[in-house]
Amino acid sequence: MTEPFDAVDVIRAKRDREVLGNEQIDWVIDAYTRGVVADEQMSALAMAIFLNGMTRSEIARWTNAMINSGERMDFSALGKPTADKHSTGGVGDKITLPLAPLVAVFGVAVPQLSGRGLGHTGGTLDKLESIPGWRAQLSNEEIMDQLRDVGAVICAAGSGLAPADKKLYALRDTTSTVECVPLIASSIMSKKIAEGTDSLVLDVKVGSGAFMKNLENARELARTMVDLGADAGVRTVALLTDMSTPLGLTAGNALEVRESVEVLAGGGPADVVELTLALAREMLESAGRPDADPEAALRDGRAMDAWNAMIRAQGGDPDAPLPVARHTETVTARASGVLTRLDAYDVGIAAWRLGAGRSRKEDPVQAVAGVEIHAKPGDTVSAGQPLLTLHTDTPERFTRALEALAGAFDIGGTLEEPRSIVLDRLANDVVPRGLRTTETGGAR
Repeated sequence: MTEPFDAVDVIRAKRDREVLGNEQIDWVIDAYTRGVVADEQMSALAMAIFLNGMTRSEIARWTNAMINSGERMDFSALGKPTADKHSTGGVGDKITLPLAPLVAVFGVAVPQLSGRGLGHTGGTLDKLESIPGWRAQLSNEEIMDQLRDVGAVICAAGSGLAPADKKLYALRDTTSTVECVPLIASSIMSKKIAEGTDSLVLDVKVGSGAFMKNLENARELARTMVDLGADAGVRTVALLTDMSTPLGLTAGNALEVRESVEVLAGGGPADVVELTLALAREMLESAGRPDADPEAALRDGRAMDAWNAMIRAQGGDPDAPLPVARHTETVTARASGVLTRLDAYDVGIAAWRLGAGRSRKEDPVQAVAGVEIHAKPGDTVSAGQPLLTLHTDTPERFTRALEALAGAFDIGGTLEEPRSIVLDRLANDVVPRGLRTTETGGAR
């Protein structure tokens, strides 16, 4: 067949700061998915977008074209509202694990299609795979059955959702075009809109351990995604949250599962509990459950019951002991005083080097590897006191992990006033699909 456009012309247009037309965008995404546009051509276009940006209308059309490259899921047959959450990635960010079953307690279906870790940020699926027997790959029918029976599912996205994004995501990682608001926003939102959820809560990380290092850039990304949600008719809320220091007291797969279970049991680190509850309240309000009390569900065991049911439904044994590393190394305080800084990025790099993360998507990860944190900024420490414990099955990894941590923390006299973990909130005014009234006046 004769193609209506030429990739070189589309690249040139964006290189010269022109606004791409709807037909050009539709064609280039479809042609790239079909293999007509080569990787090197899409690399050039991605770099042109990275350098010159996109208008809101271009981003919306680009996102829609990626959605249209594959299938859409439809949860309307469940007969209950659906809510999803997406994090832009951080260090120690295990929030999805306690959050999904917690929200499901209140009759909200949570279809949490998640990914694997790459680089210093951990992957939800990698964490859950440290549970004996648990499986990430489910068919669409299995997802629907589990949402109907249990209320929550955390699993891998099927290959049919936004296949254009899967190709482009891999390409961006190898061409230094990852940190680009139009490409990040369209990548996240194409998958989430195709997933078919009624409402979406975004956790946009800010700080050294996040893609967005400062509040201004994070707010731009959040606003772009909230607007894309509005364009698609999806209720979207974005919380901007602090990722300058690791979240909780662990970074690593089995370590983070263990900490998540502590939260579900009514304990756990204060910052993990705070953010879990903040996101749960946003999801429940968007799903028409504004009076639900997620804090009570953590205290009284309902959230733990939902977790156990979710893990068992995917073949896992929630009562089985989690794997433990064969080797550990301790990092101690060099002086006495107040711990004023613990850098999230450095801790993430150390966990990655210990084997908790991967450099390429096909690399294996160690379930046991990671970093255990014994003191957080604001804590008073004594010289020689343990600050961090490093875990791995391959002790030759300790040297490079310790190098990553050489400048990771400061001990001084005083700490600036600690800031709240939630830094800002943005939302659109879309009424969630599950709460819209029908022509006869009743809610679905």
